[in-house]
Amino acid sequence: MSEHKPLPPFAATSGPRDAKIMIVGEAWGQSEWESRRPFAGQSGQELFRMLGEAWPDESPELHHRASAAMQYGAGWVREREDWLAAASVFLTNVLALRPAGNNFLELCVPTAQIKEEFLSYDLPYVERGQYLHPQYLGEIVRLFHEIEIVRPNIIVAAGAKAAWALLQTTNIGSIRGTISQSAVPSVDGTFWKILPTYHPAGVMRQWSWRPQVVVDLMKARVESEFPEIRRPERHIIVNPTIDEIIAAVEEIEKCTIVASDTETTRGQISMISFAWAHNRAITIPLIDIRDGAHYWKTAAEETIVWGLIARVLENPNIAKIWQNGMYDLQYILPLGIAAQANLEDTMLLHHSHYPEMKKGLGFLGSIYTGEPAWKLMRTMKADTEKRDE
Repeated sequence: MSEHKPLPPFAATSGPRDAKIMIVGEAWGQSEWESRRPFAGQSGQELFRMLGEAWPDESPELHHRASAAMQYGAGWVREREDWLAAASVFLTNVLALRPAGNNFLELCVPTAQIKEEFLSYDLPYVERGQYLHPQYLGEIVRLFHEIEIVRPNIIVAAGAKAAWALLQTTNIGSIRGTISQSAVPSVDGTFWKILPTYHPAGVMRQWSWRPQVVVDLMKARVESEFPEIRRPERHIIVNPTIDEIIAAVEEIEKCTIVASDTETTRGQISMISFAWAHNRAITIPLIDIRDGAHYWKTAAEETIVWGLIARVLENPNIAKIWQNGMYDLQYILPLGIAAQANLEDTMLLHHSHYPEMKKGLGFLGSIYTGEPAWKLMRTMKADTEKRDE
């Protein structure tokens, strides 16, 4: 095998070098190999159409002109440059080369070879047991050089391989749509803002992913207005004392609306949470998830806690917002707690408006909030349940 020599930075890219948004694909296909431009084939056309849907007010005449040119062959790639400049979008790939059979794994070697021949290799696997051959790591260096020059406010990692290169993780289904910081800092020590989403080629194989990518691109445009990661500030009481629960309930009783959610384990409610403002919430444990025992030390303490929970749920003057509340209520009602003023359910409301999308809490968080992929920040026991779908 001859040693691979990467192309120079910007030798196979599209878009302005001062773009606010960078979209990173995986590797070349036939069309990219022929044109020496990223996203030049059918999946690139689909990406371009999704960009137009996500940002319909962005130079629609330029977008239409490039889209109309798709029927005439590769010339549309040149036509899209004006729109990319107007939209401040830069396109590139992790690998500026075409793997055999368009299969990224053809450029990988197994774990045993990495351990035996390349002891200083410190990147995670591309797919389990498969690591990018070290001779292609210069492509990653070239990619980061392009990022350093362009300095985009947001980088869209299109596909699992792009997430691998930028975030050093490949669980794209769990992290798509969430804003994360790059695994490697820039030369000045800051970290790049990354939004992972599905690759357009994956969309063409799994059409139900398409609306998710469109909303991710909508989110990318909002995030492109500033370079830093902005997280919402929260004041959340976790593992409270009874006095803290009493104080929280007294605050809730001054409100007209509260959000509620439960978690269950082994057929029982393990915790119930209330949020009475965008930045105020409390999580009340009933079962200690570390050992499955009662969280409260005595029956008297737990009785007080359940009384406080009922005081909120049965108050007819406080409207309740649920997430999959039908699931929650089947556990709450048998306890003799008749929740009142059940106003809305975020899962059902979202699903009624967008039936083509997922409706689980993690998905809703990925498109409606600036939160990270919070379910990756802790380990949940296998017997902990909350059916959000």
